[in-house]
Amino acid sequence: MQPDVVIAPLVGFDARSYRLGYGGGYFDRTLAAMSAKPRTIGVGYADCTLTSIFPQPHDIPMDEIITS
Repeated sequence: MQPDVVIAPLVGFDARSYRLGYGGGYFDRTLAAMSAKPRTIGVGYADCTLTSIFPQPHDIPMDEIITS
């Protein structure tokens, strides 16, 4: 099964839509292994905005960030 949309929690995020998650890089590795990248939506608090998460080469930016 291949999802069309993936919603991911955010611990933090930056203006380039890179997310800081709960560690381990499992989310990014899973997206990279998919045959087609689904639409990715990060959900978190606006106060979690960071100047940069200092993304690594394996990090994948979100297509959209939704905050409260």
